[in-house]
Amino acid sequence: MVTTPSSPPSRYKEAVKLFEETADALGLEEEVRLLLRMPHRELHVEVPVRMDDGSLRVFAGYRVQHNGARGPYKGGVRFHPEADLDEVRTLAALMTWKCALVDLPFGGAKGGVQCDPATMSKTELNRLTRRYTQNIEHIIGVNRDIPAPDMGTNAQTMAWMMDAYGQLHGYTPGIVTGKPVELGGSLGRESATGRGIFLMLQTLCLDLDRDPAKTSLAIQGYGNVGSWTARLTFKAGFPVIAVSDIFGGIYNEGGLDIEALDKHLEEGGALAEFPGGDTITNAQLLALPCKVLIPAAAGDAVTEANCDDVRAEIIIEGANHPLVANADAALNERGVLIVPDILANAGGVIVSYFEWTQNIQRFAWDEERVQHELERALLRAYRTVRELSREKEMTMRQAAYFIAVERVAQAIRLRGFV
Repeated sequence: MVTTPSSPPSRYKEAVKLFEETADALGLEEEVRLLLRMPHRELHVEVPVRMDDGSLRVFAGYRVQHNGARGPYKGGVRFHPEADLDEVRTLAALMTWKCALVDLPFGGAKGGVQCDPATMSKTELNRLTRRYTQNIEHIIGVNRDIPAPDMGTNAQTMAWMMDAYGQLHGYTPGIVTGKPVELGGSLGRESATGRGIFLMLQTLCLDLDRDPAKTSLAIQGYGNVGSWTARLTFKAGFPVIAVSDIFGGIYNEGGLDIEALDKHLEEGGALAEFPGGDTITNAQLLALPCKVLIPAAAGDAVTEANCDDVRAEIIIEGANHPLVANADAALNERGVLIVPDILANAGGVIVSYFEWTQNIQRFAWDEERVQHELERALLRAYRTVRELSREKEMTMRQAAYFIAVERVAQAIRLRGFV
């Protein structure tokens, strides 16, 4: 008998529901389901930080390790006001399935601190990162759990984490990925998630015999993922008709000049003030008449309330969990082709794996090799998903989960847990 924990909050319930549907399709035995319904470990820590004005603030921090049957836990660290236990738990489960789908020797984890990094100074973020790292250091390690950057964190954050861990355990570059190249980071890591989305789009166009020049894109989110997606697709000849950030977006029916936009931003201009298009809201971007919509900002961007407004023929999920379950079902019924997050945005964790490998071997790869290996790993997963979805007449999300859950279940069986 296993004691059933209290009911998890709604977002994780939605993730469990998708897992249960997949488990039913696989005929998964109940003992394996018991091991996958809830995370293996959840750590909640207080993160006290002395602010620049001398006051003390205490932030809530989390590290959730969902399942490690296939290898060390792997997952980002998110600094965001909504990074509560429910969100971190959900994202940890997504990482388990994502790593299994692209066949990496990792399990899934996620970390988070409930804070608003936009309102904090660099020194405050440094202190926050170090204290958070000190509070979770006993459950992370090169062969145990390897954090990475996520929303609200970056290469600098990972450098601070590496240093804080190293002060306790000695020089350990492989403890985190997504570090600066100067500290053992991998070439190609910064662009990896966006490059993966670009590869998904490019390959999908080949499969569907679509002309890139006639395949218009709208990208919600212009952070690391969205901006790299825009640069790479623009360079390849796709018309990027709209992009946005948290303050609003810009739209040009004929296509935006992404190089000019990047220059405008580098010079301190606001995205919504770029003179090369018309100002729009994020809600308007989601409803634009485009061929491909790429939600690459926060989760739950497309819900029951706005899914009827979506006019795209294809959705490639750049963010984690950008479509709620009911919206996903409604869009599938309308014939919208959806490339799920655990496939579409897996480029980041794939190159994180390459970085971890380079750190262990103490041997750096050149960027050409990183990009070649990324393309090979991601497109292998894409083809496996597309073939299964066609063979069993499944959605791509159903096929992706079918593959991922079965791989994790098999690892559980082989290790003798059941």
